[in-house]
Amino acid sequence: MSLYGALFAGVSGLAAQSNAMGMISDNIANVNTVGYKRLEARFSSLVTQETTLTQHSPGGVTASPYSRVEQQGLLQGSSSGTDLAIAGEGFFVVHEQANPVLGSNFLFTRAGSFNPDKNGDLQNAAGYYLQGYNLQTNPNPPPSASTLSGLETVNVSNLSGSAMPTQSISLVANLPSASNVGDSFGVTTQIFDSLGNAHDFVINFQKTGVNAWDYSVSDPTSLGVTTGTGAGDGSITFNTDGSLQTLTAGTPFGVTGWTTGAADSAFTVDTGTVGNTDGLSQFAGDFTIADIEQDGVRFGVFTGVTIDESGLVTALFDNGQRLEIYRLPLASFNNPNALGGVTGNAYLQTDQSGNFQLNLAGNSGAGLISPSSLESSTVDLAEEFTNMIITQRAYSASARTITTADDMLEELMRIRR
Repeated sequence: MSLYGALFAGVSGLAAQSNAMGMISDNIANVNTVGYKRLEARFSSLVTQETTLTQHSPGGVTASPYSRVEQQGLLQGSSSGTDLAIAGEGFFVVHEQANPVLGSNFLFTRAGSFNPDKNGDLQNAAGYYLQGYNLQTNPNPPPSASTLSGLETVNVSNLSGSAMPTQSISLVANLPSASNVGDSFGVTTQIFDSLGNAHDFVINFQKTGVNAWDYSVSDPTSLGVTTGTGAGDGSITFNTDGSLQTLTAGTPFGVTGWTTGAADSAFTVDTGTVGNTDGLSQFAGDFTIADIEQDGVRFGVFTGVTIDESGLVTALFDNGQRLEIYRLPLASFNNPNALGGVTGNAYLQTDQSGNFQLNLAGNSGAGLISPSSLESSTVDLAEEFTNMIITQRAYSASARTITTADDMLEELMRIRR
């Protein structure tokens, strides 16, 4: 009968509003949780029997949780270079284990508060490890993929420094046109051997005639070698407009037998383009060196990492070297709102969400990565407190229907007296 149906409808109302209050409580509790997506209760009616023109059979209501996973949270700056946020579509790929096995459950999250653990693996506040393509073993990761193969935990430790021997020197200098025959000028720069040791390298210029010069390199023994050859003596001529006309050189320069134990070195000196003044030139005035550069570097120590908006993880060394080590992909879903939530503000793929698609940041609709940023919770406290009041009133009203139906049943029981 309808009175009993009213009782059960009231009970369902209590259950539905209790469920809604639980969602509101979760939202308020996670107002400061990085990357949290608010839940909302979606109510739907229950029908136990088809309603006719003269009879209604109450069924009640049910409340189902719905998460707006696709909703973008506000991005806030962070002082940590490994804190990451996503501006746009996509999820970071993470795993519970630092050494995941392909076929195990990979998770997806927008909670990008990553920091190195004791082993240097990037792990977020929930304990999930960030996955990426290792550019040392896979220098050309696919821009788009439907498989997780090739991913591994991003590790930013055990990055030893390295040195790079000098291979080329570029020189921009002016030789005085008013110099007398026999006048000489020298250029000194530092070069590096394969072990990162620094050595002085000297090139001497001597005028031999009108618009004509000879040059030679210093004795290789001054570079700290026991044997070797400078192999760099040559001649230079200039055009009447001061530009370089010819350069006869014994290049590349070579050094053998470093006393430091370094490997033999060979390097070239770029003195500019023939017919131009982009290197050596001859004009009036003093001997000037506008620029001198070389590509060798001393031994460098790892100082940290930087991550750009494309997800490129680069290791930094104190000698100026940069080493690209990882590339972070983003996972996209046709229906991200249907992902299954797990503890730690992460999600599992479900049948309703569709299969993931891995894309490099900025490709195929994937968002961009915002380094030194975190995505805030999408919870609006004012909205939650308003919903709390509405839910409390609805709960009280459902309780009142139960007590009222009970009074009516009690009145019915008195009829037989």
